[in-house]
Amino acid sequence: MLAAYIEEFVESLKIEDIEEEMKRVKEITKKLNKSYYADNESETENCHVVGSLGRETAIKSFSDVDMLFVLPISKKKQYSDHESNGQKNLLQDVKNKIKERYPKTIVRGDGQVVVVSFKKVNKIVEVCPVFENEDGSFTYPDSNNGGKWRNTDPKPEIEESKLFNQTTNQNFNNVCYLIRAWKNNKGFKFGGLLVDTLVYKFLDENPKYQTATFIDYLDLLKDLFGYLKDLNEEQSYWYALGSNQKVYNKKCKFVKNAKTAYELIKDLNEESENIYESFVDLFGKHFPVPDTVTEKHIILLNDTRAKYTEEFIEKKFNVDIRYSLKIECEITQNGYRTGLLREFLQKEIRIQNQKELKFFIKKNELEEDFKDNVITHDKIKYDVYWKVLNRGDEAIRRNCIRGEITKGETTKTEHSVFNGDHLVECYIVYKNTVVARDQIRVPIQVV
Repeated sequence: MLAAYIEEFVESLKIEDIEEEMKRVKEITKKLNKSYYADNESETENCHVVGSLGRETAIKSFSDVDMLFVLPISKKKQYSDHESNGQKNLLQDVKNKIKERYPKTIVRGDGQVVVVSFKKVNKIVEVCPVFENEDGSFTYPDSNNGGKWRNTDPKPEIEESKLFNQTTNQNFNNVCYLIRAWKNNKGFKFGGLLVDTLVYKFLDENPKYQTATFIDYLDLLKDLFGYLKDLNEEQSYWYALGSNQKVYNKKCKFVKNAKTAYELIKDLNEESENIYESFVDLFGKHFPVPDTVTEKHIILLNDTRAKYTEEFIEKKFNVDIRYSLKIECEITQNGYRTGLLREFLQKEIRIQNQKELKFFIKKNELEEDFKDNVITHDKIKYDVYWKVLNRGDEAIRRNCIRGEITKGETTKTEHSVFNGDHLVECYIVYKNTVVARDQIRVPIQVV
């Protein structure tokens, strides 16, 4: 029975149609061809769609299209000989060409790419201008820290991904889809190429799962999370599938999250009472469950006589986690600070009554990334949403579960009122997509 629901969920993650996005890729390609290749108006020449879409491992909640545009090699000398940061000037020139085609669209330079943000489809096209090398790899500009040239080699990655997916009877893609859904639900940064590389290594080292059916996926996921949790959190890079180029990952948050996932499902079997709830916990509210599970949940709510008001972010927005977010809470009483919530959590101290709780964003990588890499001075626009969920017997008795998702500012003030292990979550929404999220537990014990 579980196998059928996993299969249904995997099918729901697949991209059904990217025609609208590809129309824009073709238009950008046509404009750049016309600008750099003597009025060549081809919509496909000199363009390579790369990244997760190119490797065919993206899921339908993807928020960006990565494309390379190959410039005439003669242009490289022009920008290399520039007096200062020719890489920045190259990106600026490409930005201006695209802006001619889309004058009302936000187009900005972002360190190594030109970002084109389309409002109508709520998608981003990241255009990376490159020069093709004799071995098939590409040289691209990095305008950060004074400017430099870097190399990338996505073709072997794309070829190996497609070949390995055939070899593994689609299991490679299926598992890549599930890992992306997991990281989006849990809200941590896990780059697409690193996801695909680690899934590739896992299946390569565990050939029995290369021919798996969905009946085997519970065991597969146990072993996969077991594999991920045992990786070195301090490892700064892995060698990518196909190309063997280094894939960097500054903070391996996936290791800690994999440990939690493994502990959640390691003892489960098909007959486990909480198996479907555990899969919803892993993959989010879009994971399908049997009617009996839904009915049991409804009966429980009716028995409590509490109004069920909790909302879920994936029901409101597209979710594609691309940035790290860290929230914190300052605890004060009568105007005096008594500490930070995460310090309380580390010491396993519960919050007492009459405390003011000021939640705030401590780290927003989207904002930091924009400030560090932006070429122009355009103001990035995003929205902050908060969710406060009261949990426990007292929340139910008082009919105060809350859990609504509301638009807010970078801070949110609450008060310790009644007992329970409550939860506060914050979301960064950019172009109608949740690109970062974080949550913090709020243990309150009123005496």
